[in-house]
Amino acid sequence: MGQEESHSEEMDLAQIQDLCIIFMKECPSGALHLHEFKRIFGVPSSSEEESLYIETIFRSFDTNRDNTLDFLEYVAALHLVLRGNLEDRLKWSFKIYDKDGNGKLDRQEVKNLIRIIYKIKLQRSDSTMTPNEACDRIFELVDQNSDGQISLTEFMEGAQKDEWVMNLLKLDVNATGWVIQNCGKLP
Repeated sequence: MGQEESHSEEMDLAQIQDLCIIFMKECPSGALHLHEFKRIFGVPSSSEEESLYIETIFRSFDTNRDNTLDFLEYVAALHLVLRGNLEDRLKWSFKIYDKDGNGKLDRQEVKNLIRIIYKIKLQRSDSTMTPNEACDRIFELVDQNSDGQISLTEFMEGAQKDEWVMNLLKLDVNATGWVIQNCGKLP
């Protein structure tokens, strides 16, 4: 489980290029809005959890906070999710969890996203742990100084030391496979 972690389905450059072409066709203005982002990746509005997940991801890549992704933001997002190293993907996951941007994760921030991830990621699992129990376990394993908050350092170290924590906290949720599966849903 190192920095050279390989994706189960390698996204080749031709597929990334195809996603860039889709962007240009769908958004000739160069500004990709959330509803277009959802359409490109085939997220139905009826799937509340997946819709909330994709909105959270969209907002994390909207670096200038203009409620659109320009082409550079889109390419950076594709690179991070599909080809980024483990450390960068964990930092991105932390950024998404840290809703208030204070550099620390509190229990409420962790619980909110665990609920979403739990429904998406573990719906096919036989896990009996509730989101609250998962949050408590994460804090037991990761909050090294027991201050009720998780710093970026604690997050990175905890995720890399414990496979269960890694699998739950790493937000990519098999992003490569998900992108390959969903980018083909365009009409």
